Formats: sequence, structure tokens, C-alpha cells
Amino acid sequence: MAINPALSKPLNFSPELTAVIGAGPLPRTEVVKKLWEYIKKNNLQNPANKRNILADDKLKAVFGGKSEVTMFEMTKLVSAHLK
Repeated sequence: MAINPALSKPLNFSPELTAVIGAGPLPRTEVVKKLWEYIKKNNLQNPANKRNILADDKLKAVFGGKSEVTMFEMTKLVSAHLK
């Protein structure tokens, strides 16, 4: 199975996303990986539903002010912060 070149292309990100995962550029796959590291390190998964992420102040800036998002919603919201 070939890797989609668009997924492996290093991207720059917004200041809001940089505050959460550090400076880029990184491929989209690494951005998602680093986001999950941050979420797990800060215990931000909803204990009642592990598929939901509870945003702290840094993540709220990335998630458009939302305090809780699903994993699928997170991917979509993060895309807006990648250039």
C-alpha cells in the first residue's frame, strides 16, 4: 500500500497549534501523533467516552473554542491550523 504523498508532506502550523505540539514543519501524521501524546500526557480524554477529548486552554484555541470534541472532529479542526 502506497503512502499518500500529501500525508507525508511537511506542513507549517498556526501559533495556536505550535503552543500545543511545538514548532514544525511536520507531516500531518506526526502532527496527529504529537497531539495524542499531548492529550494522553495531560489526561484530556473523557473518562466516560475515550473517543472524546476534553480541551484545556491550549487545545481550546486549536478547537475553535470548543471544550470537548470527538477524535474525528479533532482531525478536521486541526486541518485548519496546517499550511
